[in-house]
Order: sequence, then C-alpha cells, then structure tokens
Amino acid sequence: MDAEIVLSADRIVARYDGIEALHGVSLSVKRGQIVALLGANGAGKSTTLRTLSGLVAASSGNVRFLGEDITKVPAHRLPHRGLVHVPEGRRIFGDMTIKENLDLGSFTLADDVERRRRLEHVFELFPILARRQNGDARNLSGGEQQMLAIGRALMAAPKVLLLDEPSMGLAPQLIKEVMNIVQRLNREGVTILLVEQNSKVALKFADYGYVLKAGRIVLEGPGSDLASNEAVISAYLGGVAA
Repeated sequence: MDAEIVLSADRIVARYDGIEALHGVSLSVKRGQIVALLGANGAGKSTTLRTLSGLVAASSGNVRFLGEDITKVPAHRLPHRGLVHVPEGRRIFGDMTIKENLDLGSFTLADDVERRRRLEHVFELFPILARRQNGDARNLSGGEQQMLAIGRALMAAPKVLLLDEPSMGLAPQLIKEVMNIVQRLNREGVTILLVEQNSKVALKFADYGYVLKAGRIVLEGPGSDLASNEAVISAYLGGVAA
C-alpha cells in the first residue's frame, strides 16, 4: 500500500504586492519521506514553504495537512497541529538565551514533564546547545544558530518539518552535520520538506524531489533519478550532478 500523503498543495497561487509569485504549484509529501524542493534563486521555493505554513495567503488552490484543508488556518495555529516551519535565515532571538529560545517552541505546552523530555531530546541532538544554554543566542556561530532554529522547531514536536535552506552560509563540515541531524529526525518519524539551493546536498538524502522554475513545478521524480540526470542539474539547478 502506498504511504499516506500527509501534506499536499493543489494548484496554489500566491502573490506578493499584487505580483503573482506562484503559478499553480502542486506537490505532495508522503509520511516518512524527505522531499526536496529545488530551484535557483527566485524560483519560488521559500514562497512555497511560506504558503504551506500559512505565512503567505494562497490566492487560489488549497493546502491539505493530515487530511484537513488548512488553506485558511492562521499560521500560528499550525505548529500545534504538527506542521512546523524553520524559515530561511534562522530568525532566532539574539538577546534571549539559548534555553529561552527553545522554550518559545513549546510556549503553549502545559505539561512540564513533556517539555523537559523534548528539551532533553534537543540537547542530545545538539550538545553544544546544552553546554551554552544560559548564554545569549547572539553569540552562537552561524551553524550553531541553525541548530538552535531546528531545536526550537523540535520543541513543538512536529509531524512535518518545513526546512528552508538549512545549509545556507555553512562550512562543508557543518552542512554535513546538519544534514545528518535531518536524516536522524526522519528516522525518528519526522516527515521533512526541505528547500535547498544546494541540489547536490539535498538530492543525496531526498526520497523525492520537485524542481521549481519561475513559480512553476517543471520537473519531479525520485531523488536518485534527479541526482543522476546531468541535463536536469545543468538546465534547472545551475550545478553538476551529484
């Protein structure tokens, strides 16, 4: 039996200041998958994630999550349902401590025992955050800030995690470390939709991939197929095959 589709977009159109940025994007993410959304700068990758998570209103089309239409659900209500977005640029609060940043991810959770369990899981994944939990987040390196952003998202116990450019600006060793964490989370049961400009990194891990160009899906297929297709990589992703 095919795996259940847990998140889908059906012909979504989105606009910024009246200018259409997405032109009928359709995609689906099955339970347990890592799905990559690829494309060059300006292709519409981040806009797609922001529309899925409710930060940008879809002008038409619909978004479904766990069988429910969430197109009109306010963005702040979706993390409680299990759809959590880690935006591009990390968006941590530099004047707050690392632990305070993490606590924000579960601020509506009344169960202190569960909150502590989640915090311990984050600290197991990212020991550097545990060691520096009482320090200001502004003092973290770029890679550590990315770990904090992911850790904060995990405090909401996501069923589906939307990750926007987690490797941006990181050194190769840190990219490897972050992507290893992404794989571990997936093995632990978190379904992941990953936006990446670095197609070689993304397709190494992705079960399935979509390629965006100018706000439209122009190609899709298993990650291994896209990774080995030099013509695809050259034409749409501006690189070389993985």
